[in-house]
Amino acid sequence: MDKNATDRRRKATPSSLEGVAAADRALTVLSAFRKGDTAVSLAELAERTGLVKSTIMRLAISLEQHGYLVHLPDGSYRLDAEVLRLGALYQQSFRLEAHVMPVLEALVAQLGESAAFYIRRGEHRLCLFRMDSPHLLRMHVRQGDMLPLDNSGIAQVLRTFGAVPVPAYAAALKLPVFTSGATDPHTAAMAMPVFGPGERFAGALSISGPVTRLTAEVAEAAGATLWQAARDLTRALGGEPPEGPALQALSRAPGPAAAPKPLLDEPVEVGSESSARRRAAR
Repeated sequence: MDKNATDRRRKATPSSLEGVAAADRALTVLSAFRKGDTAVSLAELAERTGLVKSTIMRLAISLEQHGYLVHLPDGSYRLDAEVLRLGALYQQSFRLEAHVMPVLEALVAQLGESAAFYIRRGEHRLCLFRMDSPHLLRMHVRQGDMLPLDNSGIAQVLRTFGAVPVPAYAAALKLPVFTSGATDPHTAAMAMPVFGPGERFAGALSISGPVTRLTAEVAEAAGATLWQAARDLTRALGGEPPEGPALQALSRAPGPAAAPKPLLDEPVEVGSESSARRRAAR
């Protein structure tokens, strides 16, 4: 009999399933620690995790042995250095592109418009990552292009949430920020802020298209999708919004899109297409 097959069958026993469940409970204990915690009592851990105290105490013994928890003299617990070591390793191995590009691909597949991720560079916005719409009528912005930090929804998000501290008016901002006709009267865009580790602003996640397709009504319908994509990306980056105006703005579900404004968005690249296509956005 194949020894490897026998080993595989031995591993698929109820005891191995119990081991997975135990690991799940241990990770639940670690995940119960929150920002601002110095130490957490056993009673508080039980309340946060839904586990009984005796289970937490048994799990804590293993977590202590491996350097994830410290049991303090007063009976409370705090995180130990192994958590910091793993966090440092994650940051060293982290690649922004690996997280952003799948989100852009999913947005294009769901909404049919171009999706991009922008960061601020002085008084410009840099298109760091981009996925084009399948439509022929679109804007030919490329990764690495620098565009003005104007009044477009993308630029508004970069200016507002990239400021330190985030200005008070951000709390009243309707997200996603939608504008129609900013740097060019024929383009529209909507954007959401994304945050990385340490509550640092990471950039603006956006979708954009010609005003004939990305209308206020379409933007309203697409708002929840972009909102959720930005929240998922923030979580994937290990981030969270800073407390205050940013958190207040992100705590509200997407509302109706704003009416088109006579502002500007990205300029249309002149090419060999028809004049209508040259005037269209991505």
